Amino acid sequence: MILIGENIHVISKSVREALVNRDEKFISELLKIQSNMDYADLNVGPAKGNLQGILPWLVKLVESKSDLNISFDTSNFEEMKSGVEIFKGKSFLNSTASDEPKLSNMIDLALGNDCNLVALTLNKEIGIPKTSDGRLEIAFNIYEKCLEKGFESEKIFFDPLVLPVCVDQSQGIEALNTIKMIKESFDPPVKTVIGLSNISNGCPKELRSLINRVYACLACGAGLDAAIIDAKDLELVRILKMISLNSPHSDVDKLYINLAAMVKDFGELEDISFDNDDKEQREIIKAAKILLNKEIYSHSFTQI
Repeated sequence: MILIGENIHVISKSVREALVNRDEKFISELLKIQSNMDYADLNVGPAKGNLQGILPWLVKLVESKSDLNISFDTSNFEEMKSGVEIFKGKSFLNSTASDEPKLSNMIDLALGNDCNLVALTLNKEIGIPKTSDGRLEIAFNIYEKCLEKGFESEKIFFDPLVLPVCVDQSQGIEALNTIKMIKESFDPPVKTVIGLSNISNGCPKELRSLINRVYACLACGAGLDAAIIDAKDLELVRILKMISLNSPHSDVDKLYINLAAMVKDFGELEDISFDNDDKEQREIIKAAKILLNKEIYSHSFTQI
């Protein structure tokens, strides 16, 4: 599992201020926090105005203050290009949809700089399809264009676009189904990535870690290859590494592994055994029921 830290994100007021002010100390601390990641996602939004030129500045900081690789995350193509072309490490370009000419431009940039490409299963005409079949169709269109240009399939990371469970909980399982279908449908094969925190966006703060961790396990079972996550959630990082190594240290760990295996093997949640007297295990199962659309979400679902 490739882990990509989400902690440098322009939507955060404090991060935005640090970027605008070129606050090296503040950003260096965020890079230190993400030392347990493989990549840092540098989400600088459209990078206009006083953020123009921010990626070359960030690249130099990443290279001097960390060993991290970079996920370049901006809608500004020229800004992305300016950062990618000077970075010496491994890169993700985050992201493209199926719309032209952006798709061709992003493939060319990835080809020219030996980058991985994050491809969103959406387009301007449809938006995000409601079904996994609709998302797979868009993925096929992107895949064909990539191969036509000679881009290696193993460098394509499709994002099925996880939506908040508190907004439309049916979409959680659609994203899982999309991951499975993508992993089974392409030859030569491709990879998958999600922005994990999207699943709990809008949920109460005290529920977000639980929802993220359980969904991460389900996605692992579906065949997920990479995740953009909160590097500060050390338990989430531990769980993901534990699942990858299949090295449980407790009954709770075994439950997480069984949830991943259930998705992988097309099993049923009802067949998973757990200790109902253990509050943590009970809450994990409740979260799984919500995420698999078996029970209706509420902000108090762990109390029901």
